[in-house]
Formats: sequence, structure tokens, C-alpha cells
Amino acid sequence: MTDLAVRELPLFPLPDVVLFPQEVLPLHIFEHRYRMMLRTALESDRRFGVVRWDPETKSMAQIGCCAEILQCQTEEDDRSNIITLGQQRFRVLDIVRQAPFITGMVAWVEDDPTDEDMTPIAADVQQALRDVVDLSSKLLGNSTTLPDDLPDLPRELSFWIGGHLGGAVAEQQQELLEMTSTADRLQLEFELLDHTRRQLAARTVIQDTFKDLDP
Repeated sequence: MTDLAVRELPLFPLPDVVLFPQEVLPLHIFEHRYRMMLRTALESDRRFGVVRWDPETKSMAQIGCCAEILQCQTEEDDRSNIITLGQQRFRVLDIVRQAPFITGMVAWVEDDPTDEDMTPIAADVQQALRDVVDLSSKLLGNSTTLPDDLPDLPRELSFWIGGHLGGAVAEQQQELLEMTSTADRLQLEFELLDHTRRQLAARTVIQDTFKDLDP
């Protein structure tokens, strides 16, 4: 892990929400304290930190992702709809204050530098991803496709998968966000996708079997 800088950052704990770099996150801001947080962010560099809040343990994760406000539309009642984009990940070092909104000292987090060739594992992940999408489309009877701008670079691909897939991947999003090895993140995502692929393939066989039995 490489901490590039330390800064104070407004923090927005969200129940079971994990934001990844380059992921778009729309938000509806209505609580008074977060209206204040939004105004503070807009008056500075338009950034605040999104951190997963666990409703069961009543605790906030130590690793989150900085969100940059791209668009903001404020209604007459002072509620706002905003569009944000995930930027750098960060580690919460200390809570500076709790009111009127949470502010923390954070250190930026990057993946560890490596000379490892991640092309093979990235290719395996992309294939597993395509298979999961194709099998899901067949089971649901729709024509879901992957976007044309799916990232090619291993690190960006790993973040995209972490932020966009549901199912087993969604259950381990925080773990994926916290990893500082691109190769390890891709390997875990491959295992999750491959497990999903096997399950979907089995369901497809069952579905096809019942179709063949229909008179």
C-alpha cells in the first residue's frame, strides 16, 4: 500500500454501499447534516468520501472511496440530486469531528507496484464475465450485453467488476475495495465469476431439459 498524501475529507457513511474508482454513483441528499456536507464540498474541491456503513455492527469501514461531484441539482426544499464519480481510495486515519457531519483525516491508497504480467488473469476474468452475462441473458430471456467501453487495463477492469456486478461479487465488495494487489483482486473476481458461471450453466441445462419435455 502506498499512502500518497493525507488530507481532511467530509465522510458520507452509506449502508451497504461500496464505491469503486471510476464508478458513477447517483445520490439523493435530504438529511440536514448531509445538505451541509454537500454545500461544504461544493465550496471547496467538490469531493467527499463514501464509506460503507454496516447496519448490523453499527460500524464504518476503514477503507472508502473519494467521490467527485459531477452534477448537482438542488430543489426548492434544499434537497439535492447529485451525480458523483469514484476517484481515489482512502484509509480513514482519524475522525476529526462528528458534527454537523463526519469529517476524517484520510490517506490515499493505491495498489502495490508490480512487474507481474496480469494479462492472462485479466483475459480469464473477461471471459468468465462474458460467459456470466451470456448465460444470464439466456436464462432471463433478454439481450444483456457488456458495454463497449469495458476497461482493458487490469487494475481498471478489476475496479469495474467490483463496482458493477451483483450476486457473490457484491457480497465481497468491501474486501475487493480494500485489496492493494491488482492480481489478487482479479484472482478473487475470477473465482467468484467462475462459481457463478458454473451455477448458471447448471441452471441452463435444467431449463433446456424442461423445455425439451414440454409437449
